[in-house]
Amino acid sequence: MVTLPATVYSQQMVKKKLNVYYPVVHLTNQAVQHSMNSKILQRTNELIRQQGYGENPDTEETGYYELKTNERNVLSLTLVNFAYSGGAHGLTVVVPLTFNVLTGKTYQLKDLFKKDSNYVSILSKIVGEQIKERDIMVLGEYKGIKPDQDFYIADKSLVLFYQLYDLAPYVYGIPHFPISIYTIQDIIEDESPLGQMFG
Repeated sequence: MVTLPATVYSQQMVKKKLNVYYPVVHLTNQAVQHSMNSKILQRTNELIRQQGYGENPDTEETGYYELKTNERNVLSLTLVNFAYSGGAHGLTVVVPLTFNVLTGKTYQLKDLFKKDSNYVSILSKIVGEQIKERDIMVLGEYKGIKPDQDFYIADKSLVLFYQLYDLAPYVYGIPHFPISIYTIQDIIEDESPLGQMFG
């Protein structure tokens, strides 16, 4: 069965001091389309509020999105929001969303792995090794990833990432840790979006 990429359009939200582009998905299944677009819009609005728009009159916000995977019935994307309200520099927040485009289901990190796979410690070790290899200065002590760590799927890799200041100083930006699906193949749940990337 041939699976075609989902069709994704850009929608723009413009208000005073606000300019945000967000994705709109077009599918043949109207119910799934509505479910996915509702989640995307909800997360977009949450992100705008979280960044202080509407509370602080000085806050200016811009936003865009990046498509990471759009194949094999998997749509993985990030919503990126930059807010500036004075001071040395603004703050960027990135929200990831990974969907099954047949059902509209969204996935957390735990959904990608087999039950009792100990995925947290396995991924934490890989990220810890990358921190050392790349000589990333961490704030405090690296204690491993969270069970619901932010992620997206791209180029047959699981990419874990941290928000600004969560792991490293501002100068490092948003640290990304790509992990090839082949190095963690034995713990991946076959029916998950990561499982779909094999072959």
